[in-house]
Amino acid sequence: MNQILFSIKDNDDTNDALSFPPHPDSTTETESDDTSRAKEVINLAIKKRDELLMKTKVFQNSVDPESETTPTPLPPEHESETTKENEELYKKSQKLLLSDQSGSHQEAIEILHVLTSANHTKGMELMALEFLYGRFIKQNLTASLSLLDRLVVMGSPSAQFALGVLHSVGLAGRPLDHGLALVYLTFASLGNHPLAKMALGYRYLNGFGVPQSCEAALTHYKGVATAVAEAVELTGGAAVSRVHLVDELESPQEHSPVLDNDLVQYYRFLADKGDIQAQIGLGQLHMQGGRGVPRDPHQAVDYLERAANQGNTNALAYLGKMYAEGSDEIPQNNKTALKYFEQAARKGNPIGQAGLGMIHFYGRGVPVDYSKAYNYFAESAEQGHADGQYNLGLMYFSGVGVHREYKKAVHFFNLASQSGHVLAYYYLAQMQANGMGMIRSCSIAVEFFKNVAERGRWSQLLMDGHRLYHNNDRQAALTVYTVLAELGYVVGQSNAAFIMDGMGGGGAAVDEGLQVPADEVLSRALYYWGRAAAQGYGRARLKIGDYHYYGKGTAVDYNAAALQYQMASEQSHDAQAMFNLAYMHEVGRGLKRDAHLAKRFYDMALDVSADAYLPVTLAMYRLYLAFGLEAVWDAVSGSLPWSSPDPSTGESGSDTDWDVYAIVGLAVLLAFLILLQRQRTRLRRIQHVQ
Repeated sequence: MNQILFSIKDNDDTNDALSFPPHPDSTTETESDDTSRAKEVINLAIKKRDELLMKTKVFQNSVDPESETTPTPLPPEHESETTKENEELYKKSQKLLLSDQSGSHQEAIEILHVLTSANHTKGMELMALEFLYGRFIKQNLTASLSLLDRLVVMGSPSAQFALGVLHSVGLAGRPLDHGLALVYLTFASLGNHPLAKMALGYRYLNGFGVPQSCEAALTHYKGVATAVAEAVELTGGAAVSRVHLVDELESPQEHSPVLDNDLVQYYRFLADKGDIQAQIGLGQLHMQGGRGVPRDPHQAVDYLERAANQGNTNALAYLGKMYAEGSDEIPQNNKTALKYFEQAARKGNPIGQAGLGMIHFYGRGVPVDYSKAYNYFAESAEQGHADGQYNLGLMYFSGVGVHREYKKAVHFFNLASQSGHVLAYYYLAQMQANGMGMIRSCSIAVEFFKNVAERGRWSQLLMDGHRLYHNNDRQAALTVYTVLAELGYVVGQSNAAFIMDGMGGGGAAVDEGLQVPADEVLSRALYYWGRAAAQGYGRARLKIGDYHYYGKGTAVDYNAAALQYQMASEQSHDAQAMFNLAYMHEVGRGLKRDAHLAKRFYDMALDVSADAYLPVTLAMYRLYLAFGLEAVWDAVSGSLPWSSPDPSTGESGSDTDWDVYAIVGLAVLLAFLILLQRQRTRLRRIQHVQ
């Protein structure tokens, strides 16, 4: 893959990041204001840097004020040895932070404390982020900001990114300053910081604080996506679940990203009893890590070998993958990988066929043979396996072993992308961006590149945020999700909004911890619900409707609420949105009072969700009761009080909550009828026995 990617990277001109086209509506005067603002911010940053440097110099002189000579430096060989040791410690801390093994995170934090004391720049960067996120150490914003302020003076891209995000949302006491945030993120991006590039890509894509520019967004996302594509592992990497907390609240079993420990133990029990599916499932979980199961290659090999010994072809293929890629625990071995792939492919397994095709394509332990590779990939693709489809697309894209045909490459990449294949998305983005085999589309290319970029190793923050939330560390979880929201993750946006929504009734906790003004919590939640809705998350539309209906974070606006409910109903077929529209038609609030439309939406809600049966039934009884009484009253003496339109607004209804009383009464009546029916059934059974 590296050989093919090399030709793509040559076309990636990093200088394009400084030549964004101007906004079409911008005037010369506006550009001048922006330029002067940028210069003003940069000069301010330089001034602050100089002040901090002066303070540092004064502090150093205060140690020995009478000494005008500089401290005696360490011998070069001693300094070199210390630097080398620190670099080894830093690499070790990185591995430990990514590890799932017990005690590894605590050991990493201890190492980072040592590196921070030694003023090791990269170690200080990691320590500052750990204090900021509070993942494996108690969140300490004061300590984090202290380190970030030191690091940003040293030109650290990581510190520039972190401060850019804090200023873009006004967290941790840093003022909300989009201009300063843009300066920090731009400098971090020029320092090749991937998250800063993602943040800028998302801003340019949507025009948040900058002129909207698809081409500028493409430039930023493309660089990050290329780095992610080059780091893709054959075994797939750790599983990351993208869980919306609002969905998990309603269906915890369905949306939980972590397997229950009792369930894992049950699988282990079945595996020990020889259950093949349990052995394969545990083998995959330990091979990739995730769902609350630590990555453990030795355990993975153990379970997969048990299943392979019983003739399971998937187990054979997974073993082939593990030995083909190799790891610190399981050394790479082409001969062993070839053996397992051949055994699996011989029995028609598509994973084994794709693996065997890869062995022949790259010549791993065998001579390069593109013809054999093509045949194996084709056999795998015919069975719908994504790796086989992707590799066929790659051959047609590169023209290696076959005649180059972009249309066929697009066909196979599209098939693989339907199974979520990361590299298929990457090459589709490249082809869309360059108009290869299709009409060029910047917007589609950015969408694909964004998809790939969001699957980088930093996506693990999604799992960290979920873990922190369920450990009742809501402020740390909010910090993590807010950072992800600024990167453009829709899950980060919806979850940040969800946590702020929950804190809206008790803003003091937010004010004391993250220093977000209590009166701004709900308005910021509404802001993030809006961003999530713009990316197609239907549940966010429902939430925005609720905010407008009840006046949370904004003024009460029934018309705006109805519009959001309609969009949620049409785009995501949300039963709750349909129910709300029915109610608004029933009472004439924000929509025309119409019994027929109300009944229609109630019926639609019931068709979409079986859980809506009881509330819809009660609402229908209330609807019939209200309009029935209204018809009778109209025939006798005129309209009922609640059906009379308000002369000032034109809306029907009164200030009394008659509908609430009606539905409570209907519920009591329904309960009475159910109890009466059960009593009659019991009496019949007694009489039948007698």
